[in-house]
Amino acid sequence: MSETAAAEIRRDFLSSAHVFANALRRVFEMEILREIAGDSLTFSQLKLLFLGFETGGHTIGDAAEFLGVSNAAASKTVEKLVQRNWLSRVETLGDRRSSQLSLTAKSRELLEGYEAARHRKAVAVLDPLELEELQRTAELLDRLAALIVKHSTRPEETCLQCEIFYREQCRFGELSRLECFYKRHKADKREPLDTPTSGPG
Repeated sequence: MSETAAAEIRRDFLSSAHVFANALRRVFEMEILREIAGDSLTFSQLKLLFLGFETGGHTIGDAAEFLGVSNAAASKTVEKLVQRNWLSRVETLGDRRSSQLSLTAKSRELLEGYEAARHRKAVAVLDPLELEELQRTAELLDRLAALIVKHSTRPEETCLQCEIFYREQCRFGELSRLECFYKRHKADKREPLDTPTSGPG
């Protein structure tokens, strides 16, 4: 095969991958979010709630690290979630930056509803495909993601924000050999987000 033909195949692949990523996020996931929460949550806010669902004992600094934003930007996002009763906050020594953030009953109900709606939509969308085909494709996607991260400028600092699709046994994590944000924080011995020691819940 000529280099020109090979380059065209690589270009077609990147185009298809871009289209798939946009379809997954802008259509599949956003439709589920609108179905469950209407206009009351942005996707970034939903990701923070799922972060609390999967791991525990988070602070503003943890939220900023996860989202890849400044502490000030993360603080604004958290404040909105607290005001709307999606998160509760227990301040430590009057310093909001070290406050422990906790899921509320309202947010837990929303996340459970999101997962149920996602399952229903996944069945409807993916039912025409064979399960073996889906499994092979998932394995290929993980390999490709690991290769992309491996060839990035700072692979050790890269977080792909698994958020709502977090997996305990993640092939990407095994292939990339990176320290997973979720696993690192789940290993902490702090109080889980969904079981706050005080404050509304």
